[in-house]
Amino acid sequence: MAPESTITPYRGGSLATHPEKVEHRGAQRRKEPRDRPRPVGVRAFWKSLGPGIVTGAADDDPSGIATYSVAGAQFGSALLWTALFTWPLMVAVQAMCARVGMVTGRGIAGALRHKFPRPVLLVAAIALFTANTINLGADLTGMADASELLTGINSHVWVVVLGVGIAVATIRLRYATLARVLKWLALSLAAYVVTALYVGPDWPVVARDTFVPRIPARGGAWATVVAILGTTISPYLFFWQASQEVEEEKAIGRRRVADRVGAEPYEINTRKIDITIGAFFSNAAMFFIILATALTLHRAGRTNPQTSREVAEALAPIAGRFASLLYTVGLLGTGALAIPTLAGSGAYAFAEIFGWRQGIDEPYNRAPGFYAMFISSVAIGVALDFANVNAVAALYWTAVINGVLAPFLLVGILIAASDRQLMQGQPSSRLGRAVVGLTALLMFGAAVGMFL
Repeated sequence: MAPESTITPYRGGSLATHPEKVEHRGAQRRKEPRDRPRPVGVRAFWKSLGPGIVTGAADDDPSGIATYSVAGAQFGSALLWTALFTWPLMVAVQAMCARVGMVTGRGIAGALRHKFPRPVLLVAAIALFTANTINLGADLTGMADASELLTGINSHVWVVVLGVGIAVATIRLRYATLARVLKWLALSLAAYVVTALYVGPDWPVVARDTFVPRIPARGGAWATVVAILGTTISPYLFFWQASQEVEEEKAIGRRRVADRVGAEPYEINTRKIDITIGAFFSNAAMFFIILATALTLHRAGRTNPQTSREVAEALAPIAGRFASLLYTVGLLGTGALAIPTLAGSGAYAFAEIFGWRQGIDEPYNRAPGFYAMFISSVAIGVALDFANVNAVAALYWTAVINGVLAPFLLVGILIAASDRQLMQGQPSSRLGRAVVGLTALLMFGAAVGMFL
């Protein structure tokens, strides 16, 4: 398998054999006519958005929806504050990952190769692939259950149809087309806003529970907060965000790493806005999922739903068929968006560690290793459904893996993003580093709390 480019490990010295040439070519590429123009006007600005919105929306995958639904069913609106609390944390983390991708011209694993030995990164990649694949299987099961509710066709049939369909579409479509499709799929998150508004909240109570953090006295509340934190700030999003930046660069002709080095300030600022908007919609959907289930299931005493399907079925007699339908449609939309993200992030990680050619725009025969990892993840996810693996248990182990992996990855990303030489004189801001450092500490605490 031909490598995309030669990588020389970073050991405190230069980034490459001739770093001055890398920097020179990186600066020159901004002057070339094929480069992306500065967006002018609302329409041009909207077209420049995408990676941040897609990554944010992918955070609300079916397994995440199940976590938020359980939080609302068990504790009512008491945990609404977590949606507000995690928003700036998610923005800071994803903005740092985006900056790494934009400035170094590589994904997260490619950048970390300059700071850490390959065996360490390989352990992280295996953990990432395992967690992503289990999560993907749970998402496919959730989507298939939703499809069965809508059509009456057995969910096992839908698992195969959805898995194969999404995999083929991701492999066959060009990146620009796939990015547009994923960006519009993010609108499916609106289903949860409409569902909550349709039920009718008590706004003074909602305001209190949003702005006054509290942990309910009931057992399991701390564990639920840990699950929400782990679901919202997930390792696969770190890799996907940075790799999408690389794909964006490739799509406008910057095929070599040297051509992608460095970023204009307006490009970084535009992506920050993109990520802020994406994270806002992601956390708004999380907020309204918790609210909708608090107003329906919790109020009706249905406090122990185990899956998103149980939530959808329970909504119908309580809140009406319309609310149940909206919830189900949202599951399908977010699942279709999340599965390429889950399978793709693991594939990008392995490809960068081993120097394989990679990218959604590459034909299969030019990037066999990358696509083999992608297809394997989807295939194993489909097999998990036929093996009747307990979805709740599977998601628990996903949370365990992510809970342990996330803080270590955040520390690695923080080290890389703070290195002025690796970041070509464009390291993350002090405020960004402080917030990501705080997030890493919180994730370490969450990991310890999860085991205790």
